[in-house]
Amino acid sequence: MITKLSQVIDLVKSKPKKRLVAAFANDDHTIEAVNNAVNLGIVDAILVGDESAIQKVCKQLSIEIEKFKIIHEPDEMKAATLSCDLINQKEADILMKGALSTDKYMRAILNKERGLCPPNAVITHIAVVENPAYHKLLIVSDCAIIPTPDLKQKLLILQHIIKTAHAIGIEKPKVAIITPTEQMSAGMTACVDAAILSKMADRGQITGAIIDGPISLDVAVDEEAAKIKKMIGGVAGDADGLLFPNIESGNVFYKCSTKFNKAEIGAFLAGAKVPCVLSSRGDSSLTKLYSIAIAATL
Repeated sequence: MITKLSQVIDLVKSKPKKRLVAAFANDDHTIEAVNNAVNLGIVDAILVGDESAIQKVCKQLSIEIEKFKIIHEPDEMKAATLSCDLINQKEADILMKGALSTDKYMRAILNKERGLCPPNAVITHIAVVENPAYHKLLIVSDCAIIPTPDLKQKLLILQHIIKTAHAIGIEKPKVAIITPTEQMSAGMTACVDAAILSKMADRGQITGAIIDGPISLDVAVDEEAAKIKKMIGGVAGDADGLLFPNIESGNVFYKCSTKFNKAEIGAFLAGAKVPCVLSSRGDSSLTKLYSIAIAATL
């Protein structure tokens, strides 16, 4: 069973190599991560950006630039759009954000003519978290894109969590629909949605996972809390996935994990034509490597 992000890299090595295009790949963390992924045999890579800046970074890091295909485009928005074109032309299988801002990256993905968003698709942020305080990986969503998902969006997010779990070798993931309380509160939309999703799973309308909710975060991830509160059902205390009710709760969990617990994270956007690696411009090259590896499993 995979319990660490480093094991995802080993898993990806057994799969066919993917082709990655990095949009506006002018920064050292992006280039270093892509270089490591190429060296590990995970991907072949195209770097779209300012060629002189890319050459300078490669020289500073002693990276052989010949291992990449370089496409010169010094404008960050044009670089993002061109990278999406390469995906649509079947020249690459994974999109990655380089040194451009997230809003411009999303604008390129969501562009109606040249973007990567199928009709009626829901784009969501999926993060795989290796938290030293937890005994295995946690797949969590949505921490960055959808402010207040409705029931339909939560269903799609849930399906992406399950798909990601399957891709990294978790055959029957346990997914908790997170709410402020494990008690059923009819006046709380998060609890109502959680109860509906859980009942859909009970009736076979959602497959491939064990689903429980409403369930509070402590009960979902702490066996002792689950015992004290007399929660049963297969998910309590041992969740593989967490579906958050809104972006505030998901984002705070994400940042508390990284800042207080020094968690390692790999993250991408699901729902587009291909997995789109989305990490902060300030994230380490290791975080970006893990994100590439997770995207390459899908």
